[in-house]
Amino acid sequence: MNAPASATVPNDVLALEQRLANYLPDDQVALVREAYFTGARAHAGQTRKSGEPYITHPVAVAAILAELGMDAQTIIAAILHDTLEDTPLPRAEIESAFGATVAELVDGVTKLDKVKFRNQQDAAAESFRKMLLAMARDLRVILIKLADRLHNMRTLGSMAPASRRRIARETLDIYAPIAQRLGMNKFRSELQDLGFRALYPDRYRIIVERIKGVLGNRREAMGKIESALAAKLVAEHVPSRVMSRVKTPYSTYSKMHAEHKTFNQVMDVYGFRVVVEETMQCYHALGAIHSLFKPLDARFRDFIAIPKANGYQSLHTVLFGPFGAPIEIQIRTEEMDQAAERGVAAHWVYKTSREPANAAQTRAREWIASMVETQAREASSAEFLENVKVDLFPDEVYLFSPKGKIFSLPRNATALDYAYFVHTDVGNHAVAARVDKKLAPLRTRLNSGETVEIITAPSAQPNPQWLEWVVSARARVAIRNNLKHLQHEDAVELGHRMLDRALEAQGVTLDAIPLKTLDRYLADAKFKRLEDLLADIALGNRMPDQVAIALAEGAAHSGKPVSRAREKVLITGSERGVLSFGQCCHPVPGDEIFGHLSQGKGVVVHRMDCPNAADYRKAPERMIAMAWDREVTGDYRVRLRIVVENKPGVLATIAAAIAEAESNIENVEYQDRDLNTSTLMFTIEVFDRKHLEDVMNRVRRASVVHDVHRYPV
Repeated sequence: MNAPASATVPNDVLALEQRLANYLPDDQVALVREAYFTGARAHAGQTRKSGEPYITHPVAVAAILAELGMDAQTIIAAILHDTLEDTPLPRAEIESAFGATVAELVDGVTKLDKVKFRNQQDAAAESFRKMLLAMARDLRVILIKLADRLHNMRTLGSMAPASRRRIARETLDIYAPIAQRLGMNKFRSELQDLGFRALYPDRYRIIVERIKGVLGNRREAMGKIESALAAKLVAEHVPSRVMSRVKTPYSTYSKMHAEHKTFNQVMDVYGFRVVVEETMQCYHALGAIHSLFKPLDARFRDFIAIPKANGYQSLHTVLFGPFGAPIEIQIRTEEMDQAAERGVAAHWVYKTSREPANAAQTRAREWIASMVETQAREASSAEFLENVKVDLFPDEVYLFSPKGKIFSLPRNATALDYAYFVHTDVGNHAVAARVDKKLAPLRTRLNSGETVEIITAPSAQPNPQWLEWVVSARARVAIRNNLKHLQHEDAVELGHRMLDRALEAQGVTLDAIPLKTLDRYLADAKFKRLEDLLADIALGNRMPDQVAIALAEGAAHSGKPVSRAREKVLITGSERGVLSFGQCCHPVPGDEIFGHLSQGKGVVVHRMDCPNAADYRKAPERMIAMAWDREVTGDYRVRLRIVVENKPGVLATIAAAIAEAESNIENVEYQDRDLNTSTLMFTIEVFDRKHLEDVMNRVRRASVVHDVHRYPV
């Protein structure tokens, strides 16, 4: 593996070694050189789109990581990160020369190009999923990947326009937010600006020019403010350095876009950072600065006492400036400043589970562990990637449990999101919340600083509407999994009833089917268990009559099947995971009904007098004899066609009559209108036919109503 004595070392590698020599021992720097020669041989003859030898890219990635002070294993893995994917170099050779850890890091960064996917999106999603699992084992995987992406973005100009746009969009959607989530603000900022420049080159150029113009005009004012701040801190004996902060092109553009502000409105603020030596000096500096310029009410944030989810710590305050514009100030220690710029990579010494990590590393591992738990529940890589995007919010809300524990949730999180962050079981059985000791519904949006307590009930369980109330990936995945489980249970139970009725028509019972016959049928149909067959029947993918005939042939009974009147399948309305109600006729308890098996949708319940009943009867094998059970639960939609006088206040009168009958209105639409009358179509919820009659009678008694009837009649 050693390089030949005549081998020359390029300048970029010499520069890398020089930087590494500042903090790594000589033997490790020598190992990095050996890794370079290994990578150069593996990539021999390969070039980048720009025409440069390919090895220049991994060396540049290693140089970016060396700027962060990363360890030798990370630097070596960076130099070799594309060898497994793009060259014949075997993993065993990497492991033999540089150790199992380096081989694991390289494998973690490698894409899944050898696996065939339906499309580019699926490949990217599965590649990201694999990378996340590698991140969970070793955080350095994502640092290599981010450095790889950063260098690719710096050299994006040689790519085709379509590729530039695709890579830029992926960078803005995934990699820049991940850098932010890991507290690596320097990486995040450059990735965003490079992505913005590639995606919208004209907008980028215009904003860069305007920022330069604004800074030129304000140089004198900013100098005076900076001098005043520095002088005040000296007078207070607070050792510090003060520097002005400039908005980046992307942050300027995104703020204009998100808040619908003009460029001048976004830039009408002076930004400064004050860096001190110790934490207590942050608060001393804050008091001194507030005595110099008056603070704006409710614009102070203490991220030192309550750090952001990515470990970021700083004091933020906004002041009334002397030149008519607000002054935004961040106050932090040198250590906090390093952590804010480098995040998990700050003061990097790779930690084992027995050694304490820095705050950013600890929080990053907690976040990654949460993502790993999420991906384990998601069958679809694309769906998982979408959930990760949702979870990569730039802002968080900070909430307290009644015992004082702090929870960091995504912006716009609800009480239901919070419940799932406390524990999955708490979320699954949540019924309400107490926010600052006041009762609140689960869909309530939460604000930083609130104390939240979740009220649970053993009988409570998720429903599909909950998916509309949550914003976090954790809550969404937990709800979806619970609903899938409930749907499967409902499907098995309903499928059992349907097969029982079909077998009764054949003169046998399920218990009478020989076990060998049942096992053979399940094996032929590729089902592992009877439960899977029953669920498939309920979901409309297999006809119960056909299954019953096949099973009855092997049953121990004499003679031909006895033709007998089929008993109806009774429903309670609680089987909504696999049972739906026809939108064409809106059946309610008390109506005579039948079921129609629709493949994939399961059983759709219709009224006997449904306008489409004749069409459904053309496929009798899909018809299910059904009736309502004695105990029926839930609300049922029904439509009312109401003809009223055409005058003001009519809608309120009808709505009041419906509300008095304890019915909810889901939708109202005007169907027809002339000079004297209007025809309104109301969609309401009722318990059963009796409740429907009560509603109609109350509406009929209103003086403005000419006619009311159920639709369709």
